[in-house]
Amino acid sequence: MADTQAKPVPVPDGISRPYWEGANLGEFRYQRCGACGKAQSYARNACVHCHATDLQWHKAAGGGRIASFSVIHRAPLAAFAGDTPYVLALVDLDEGLRFMCNVLRCDPAQVCIGMAVRVCFESRPCSEQKIPQVEPA
Repeated sequence: MADTQAKPVPVPDGISRPYWEGANLGEFRYQRCGACGKAQSYARNACVHCHATDLQWHKAAGGGRIASFSVIHRAPLAAFAGDTPYVLALVDLDEGLRFMCNVLRCDPAQVCIGMAVRVCFESRPCSEQKIPQVEPA
């Protein structure tokens, strides 16, 4: 029996809309605090470092390194079963922020901590929303 379950697609809201709009344009956007200067991702109403609300959106160059990862052999949803094994990683971007994503176009056995990666964007069937991921640099 074929599985027809689709992968989840984010629904942008008022806070996250600039992030998801950027993804559709091939841009990784993140917030930087005007008070303390630190970067953050995912989008929030206040800085996670100093709690100020003076946040501006910026476009990342897209380079970074893998900080940690796990190879997923058992998909959490049937929609991801065809992707196993796949790599779920925490990536430190050069701009000073960390985000979680999948590592695409790479043998999971080749992924390692410190590996140089660059942001890429994954299309999801039946949706115009692109999802930020990474691939080897």
